[in-house]
Amino acid sequence: MVSKTDDIPASVPDCNPVDLAEEAGDGARETSKMHLKKSCDCGHSADSAMVNGDGAHEHTEEAESKQDGTSEVDGGEDSNEQEVIVIQDTGFTVKIQAPGTDSFDLQVSPQEMVQEIHQVLIDREDTCHRTCFSLQLDGNVLDNFADLKSFEGLQEGSLLKVVEEPYTVREARIHVRHIRDLLKSLDPSDAYNGVDCNSLSFLSVFTDGDLGDSGKRKKKGSELEQIDCTPPEHILPGSKDHPLVPLQPQNKDWKPMQCLKVLTMSGWNPPPGNRKMHGDLMYLYIVTVEERHVSVTASTRGFYLNQSTTYTFNPKPANPSFLSHSLVELLSQISPAFKKNFTALQKKRVQRHPFERIATPFQVYSWTAPQVDHAMDCVRAEDAYTSRLGYEEHIPGQTRDWNEELQTTRELPRKNLPERLLRERAIFKVHSDFAAAATRGAMAVIDGNVMAINPGEETRMQMFIWNNIFFSLGFDVRDHYRELGGDAAAHAAPTNDLNGVRAYGAVDVEGLYTLGTVVVDYRGYRVTAQSIIPGILEREQEQSVIYGSIDFGKTVVSHSKYLELLEKTSRPLKVQRHNVLNEKNDAVELCSSVECKGIIGNDGRHYILDLLRTFPPDLNFLPVDGEELPPESKHQGFPRQHRHRLACLRQELIEAFVEHRYLLFMKMAALQLMQQKANKDAKTDLPAITETSTDNSADTSQTQTTASDSSNATDLSSESTSQTDNSASAASQAATASDDDSSKPTTNGVLDSSATRNGECKSPLEGKELEESIPGLAQAKELAETLVSEDGSGIDPKSREVVLNACKAVGSISSTSFDIRFNPDIFSPGVRFPDDSADDVQKQKQLLKDAAAFLVSCQVPSLVKDCLDHSALPMDGATFTEALHQRGINVRYLGTVLQFVDKTPAKAQLEHIYRIGITELITRCAKHIFKTYLQGVELSALSAAVSHFLNCFLSSFADAVAHLPPDELVSRRKNRKRRNRVPGGGDNTAWASLTPSELWKNIATEAQSYYHFTIQCESVDQVVEKYNLLKITLLREISIKTGIQILIKEYNFDSRHKPAFTEEDILNIFPVVKHVNPKASDAFHFFQSGQAKVQQGFLKEGCELINEALNLFNNVYGPMHVEICACLRLLARLNYIMGDHPEALSNQQKAVLMSERVLGIEHPNTIQEYMHLALYCFANGQLSTALKLLYRARYLMLMVCGEDHPEMALLDSNIGLVLHGVMEYDLSLRFLENALIINTKYHGPRSLKVALSHHLVARVYESKAEFRSALQHEKEGYTIYKNQMGEGHEKTKESSEYLKYLTQQAVALQRTMNEIYKNGSNASIMPLKFTAPSMASVLEQLNVINGIIFIPLSQKDLENLKAEVQRRQQLQELGKGEEHTEDSPLELEDKIPVD
Repeated sequence: MVSKTDDIPASVPDCNPVDLAEEAGDGARETSKMHLKKSCDCGHSADSAMVNGDGAHEHTEEAESKQDGTSEVDGGEDSNEQEVIVIQDTGFTVKIQAPGTDSFDLQVSPQEMVQEIHQVLIDREDTCHRTCFSLQLDGNVLDNFADLKSFEGLQEGSLLKVVEEPYTVREARIHVRHIRDLLKSLDPSDAYNGVDCNSLSFLSVFTDGDLGDSGKRKKKGSELEQIDCTPPEHILPGSKDHPLVPLQPQNKDWKPMQCLKVLTMSGWNPPPGNRKMHGDLMYLYIVTVEERHVSVTASTRGFYLNQSTTYTFNPKPANPSFLSHSLVELLSQISPAFKKNFTALQKKRVQRHPFERIATPFQVYSWTAPQVDHAMDCVRAEDAYTSRLGYEEHIPGQTRDWNEELQTTRELPRKNLPERLLRERAIFKVHSDFAAAATRGAMAVIDGNVMAINPGEETRMQMFIWNNIFFSLGFDVRDHYRELGGDAAAHAAPTNDLNGVRAYGAVDVEGLYTLGTVVVDYRGYRVTAQSIIPGILEREQEQSVIYGSIDFGKTVVSHSKYLELLEKTSRPLKVQRHNVLNEKNDAVELCSSVECKGIIGNDGRHYILDLLRTFPPDLNFLPVDGEELPPESKHQGFPRQHRHRLACLRQELIEAFVEHRYLLFMKMAALQLMQQKANKDAKTDLPAITETSTDNSADTSQTQTTASDSSNATDLSSESTSQTDNSASAASQAATASDDDSSKPTTNGVLDSSATRNGECKSPLEGKELEESIPGLAQAKELAETLVSEDGSGIDPKSREVVLNACKAVGSISSTSFDIRFNPDIFSPGVRFPDDSADDVQKQKQLLKDAAAFLVSCQVPSLVKDCLDHSALPMDGATFTEALHQRGINVRYLGTVLQFVDKTPAKAQLEHIYRIGITELITRCAKHIFKTYLQGVELSALSAAVSHFLNCFLSSFADAVAHLPPDELVSRRKNRKRRNRVPGGGDNTAWASLTPSELWKNIATEAQSYYHFTIQCESVDQVVEKYNLLKITLLREISIKTGIQILIKEYNFDSRHKPAFTEEDILNIFPVVKHVNPKASDAFHFFQSGQAKVQQGFLKEGCELINEALNLFNNVYGPMHVEICACLRLLARLNYIMGDHPEALSNQQKAVLMSERVLGIEHPNTIQEYMHLALYCFANGQLSTALKLLYRARYLMLMVCGEDHPEMALLDSNIGLVLHGVMEYDLSLRFLENALIINTKYHGPRSLKVALSHHLVARVYESKAEFRSALQHEKEGYTIYKNQMGEGHEKTKESSEYLKYLTQQAVALQRTMNEIYKNGSNASIMPLKFTAPSMASVLEQLNVINGIIFIPLSQKDLENLKAEVQRRQQLQELGKGEEHTEDSPLELEDKIPVD
């Protein structure tokens, strides 16, 4: 999850002045879902250093060298920048003249297509009602799909005329559909129903549109009086009330302004032949708000009223007929209410932030929705009839050939940046369209709306084709998986296969093709959707497979072309080339697992499919007779029996393991060199060292090896352009970097940099000690590179022996260089290996055992350690799973992780992790049970069944009785068999007999059998009590995991008299979709180099690079995407640090909107974004907005993870500080004292965070003139500073100054009081200074707690800074940034009158 470095301000006040470690890490972590490469190598090297409170600076330097070492980033950069300039060709302005409006100017770029101008016009307020028009330049029609640069006369100032074109049926439909979209543009029902990539966003409710430009207009003077700071009762610390309704506050814009009562297709469609020949295209039936019923003809010339009524057909034009080219013009003439409301509606639509209405790339579903009235809707009704069977309006040929589209986009050229952008854009677009179509198809299949291609078979064996997509169900058909675990294996195989598709797709080898794959879980069924290989349906599988095996290794074939292609993936995916025996006992060579099949399609492309064993098996969950696991695994009770035999290690684990082995390899070599050195004179070592000078001449193939030695291979090969940058030096730096602090590998893949923290898995320090004690380490590195660059020739045999021994020790497959790969077929039942490779197989078995042990002994402890030092901060199930996955830990280890947490001495500081883990475990068990439960429910009983399950799961009502639907339509002929049964359906009411106690018993059994974890609880109330969980959180987790959508209202879970849910509360059930996320590689490299620059303190350049990344991301993903969100957040933070508050506000506002739309309104990342936005609002003087945003964040956090979470301390400190700033002292204290309690609990009473918390509380007491309490808290803080930092430290001195000041104030107050007692009313009273805090001081504290360090303001800090600048020459740039930011807090004071 999000990496935090809040300790920085407190612990190292003079650390590098602009510390963005948090943010950099943050951005990368955030998007880790999307497997970002090298996520944050430097983020954390700074991070861990700070936590230890020293050594920050060496690390920063290391981070720099490492960044230079990452060959793509810096090496490619200059060339990229040149290429980027090519793209942003200078734009120019054209005038556009539409009928009936004034002409206006439009900025266009030569790269744009004419189509894009069309889009702009269709969206503009004054031209939005036109869809059927052409653009003409000097009377010539511009071709829609041509670039603007291809028209000769088109230049600055040209006039383009909008000319109305005659309609066709297709154009008329598009027009009606567009008008419908305009009428519904403010209506959130599409977002609730999860259609057309609409999703919810509530930010505007809290900002009342007062962000950005309008924010500047508000008069600041009167701001203070009007703030109402009282938070709603349920948000206050300690509140036991957790309402659901505030999750979706009422948006007043959504009260629909009714323009029409009805707009639908008329019953008189389609027009009869004679009317067709008069130009009639279709008929519409409309009821206006004034209750006027009219019938409209859509003709080639436009729309007009005809004389038909409901029962008589009279197509003659009415009198007057109001013929208009646009339906809106027609309606405005016949209905005054329409005219008025439509204009108002469009005004509102255009005022909304574009991010509130742009479609997201993938559908996001909301698990709650209000009761929406169902209105008549012509377009949706029409969609339902055509079942939208690939009825995608703009595509010729109606259905799309998905396979062709997916593969053609892969074949696009990718030599330079513009080509790569085009290619990635196309791949991404086709992928998101394919995912949407596959999801729709999968739902249609399960709902029984698609005819099977083998209708005669039993329902669970049926297969389907719809819209050129092939669908199969996740059941073990024809005992294919009998050996491997039957249905459980058939259920796991699709996700494994998807991971394989993802991995091969990321390597992106030219000429090797995978299928478009989407896995959809819907109504208890798992459906795999795949694109279809051309020609595969016409032939038998036996004939078409020319590589691999169709029977798990009994018969195996191979093919030279496949070996050649797969060989290219072997290194990045760490797959070893190996031989297996076929049925004739001949050796067959493979470079993948046997299940991986190669089929050449009729299009001549080489496809691979069934990639479910791309990664090696996980021996902890695969008991094999006669094989012993290493003690680390055995001692934790492994191997354990699993549901199926397809348990694989994750790619992230393989990466981490190889990285770990590389460090080991380096250390072995170094130790041996040391011994050699001790044994004889040092002279002989010299040749080995001098030879490195020939490094750069290494040819490309060796570059690859070098790089992989520093385990950067994936980065290089995923680019699949061999870059001979500074190959060897890259490797040496990567090596240095990875070894200088063994905790920071330069990892390829998705691994979080903290993955291999514990160098040797024994003690986190060991890496450090080792490397100090081994002076030979540097030589070992030199040697390793020399070996690679020289191909081992000119090196003395002694050194070669060193490498040979080291290779042997770490299990490398090559004896001259470090190279670890896995054979995925080891331990596969049915696969046999030739005798001559027995030795090799033995080694591979050992490697697999080591990897399994590495997971339990290294990765699990490292995860827990990261949670302890808060560099991993999961908030809910999804972010927790993500933290596991980043470190290569599968979710089946959840029980193991929880047991480990339970045994950790610092268990109290991991309570939040334990609680999130238990919630995740319970809801996952419930999900497994729910899946089989739903399969036995027929469609008409679905809502009753789901509500009954939720009652059993969450309601305290002990005898939840299912309401069998009182059959609304009792039919006499009940017993006639339904022909088209839903898979596994049947008139089945077994679900109704489930009871709460039975369900919880099943959950406990499931937890034991699947996760090997014991839950001793018989009911939901016991669980909630024992593990301190929240029912609302359980409800959220189970709904998201299963796709349930419930009515948003207050549920009384704890009533003992009636169940919490009724069937009316279940509104919908959505699919849960897994698919590949194609990447924008160039944009990502820019983003990373930007982060690196920021790390080094070059804010300006960092900012430019990140802006560039933003442009490229937009180019590939379109405007909405998770990665763009991370980009905007980092930009906003940079803007803020560089003093540009309005810009920070605007970027952060986009980040919040995007996070709400793309991740969900209560996703943990969205909560983070809200907090950042609140800070920038406060800095901009919008105090009430800042408070509303913070209250919103707190509400969401309470729902997602409850109050007891370290992040809550940060949020409460923020709220407390803002309240202190607006002089709400009592409220402020409630929040700050809560933050103090939480900080003390999670960071330990001696932590610097706690000291800071004490200081903040003391300040509020001072403002209340309660000096005794203030002194007490400040003393606590002072003691912590003194013990942790020593007497002489800046912070300790500041604290002691403040103590003196408080004491003086207290004494003065006492004197005054005594004076009053003595002399009564005529006492001469010295006026006491009760200071309201200045906004600038509040802002300063806000920055500190949020981990933003401004350029220091005190003299002492400036001196420190000078010293630092000398120490690190790179900081000249920063100096400039410094003077700039120094004034910014001061400007604030001028703007906000404080009294």
